[in-house]
Amino acid sequence: MRSSRFVVLALAAVALAGCMQSGGSGPFSRNAPPLMQSEFVLPAMLRPGAVRATVARPVIAQPVEAQPLMPPQLAPEPVAQPVILEPEEPGYGLDSGDRLRVVVFGQEGLSASYSVDTGGNITMPLIGAVAARGHSPAQLQAAIAAKLRQGFVREPHVAVEIETYRPFFILGEVTLPGQYPYVANMTVETAVAIAGGFTPRAQKRRIEISRQVGGLTEKRVVSPNYPVRPGDTVQVAERWF
Repeated sequence: MRSSRFVVLALAAVALAGCMQSGGSGPFSRNAPPLMQSEFVLPAMLRPGAVRATVARPVIAQPVEAQPLMPPQLAPEPVAQPVILEPEEPGYGLDSGDRLRVVVFGQEGLSASYSVDTGGNITMPLIGAVAARGHSPAQLQAAIAAKLRQGFVREPHVAVEIETYRPFFILGEVTLPGQYPYVANMTVETAVAIAGGFTPRAQKRRIEISRQVGGLTEKRVVSPNYPVRPGDTVQVAERWF
């Protein structure tokens, strides 16, 4: 069996060799026509020495997580800080009880001390009554100079200063309520001390001041360090427990 197979293979080999030598027209013959060029043309990119074109690969965008829109950051606006101020006090206004020193330079007969009377005036030689109530010392000296120019003094130079302030009053729960001379730079605490201090039933946190402002009486509850002015009335309330 094996020997027969070997014989068949040997015969096939001999026949193949004879065909190649005899120049037959088989596909393996030497004279066989060349194969069509198109059947063996290599692509340009695979030819020897050819430069391979670089093909750009498409870029696949990665999904980006959506971010919430944020408002633009603006510089913080300066915040106005609250400022606590004491009520603005008007300039000192003269009134009944004030004693003034008036000097008219070069006029000895006119320079003297004058008191503001109950009508709110001072009375001087030559010019008579001059309104002082509600005016500041500077305003009063301007008014005196204006009257002196009316046929009395050609170029008057006048100075007015307060010689003695009108008194203040303290009432209510203090040891000695009443009228007292005003002391410069006085506060409510100073006024209470002048009046002998608080009584045992004084409400120390309830102190009221009455003041004449522009012809009207103004009342306000104040602290112990609040300034007292001439003519003020300090009222200390009574506690009920």
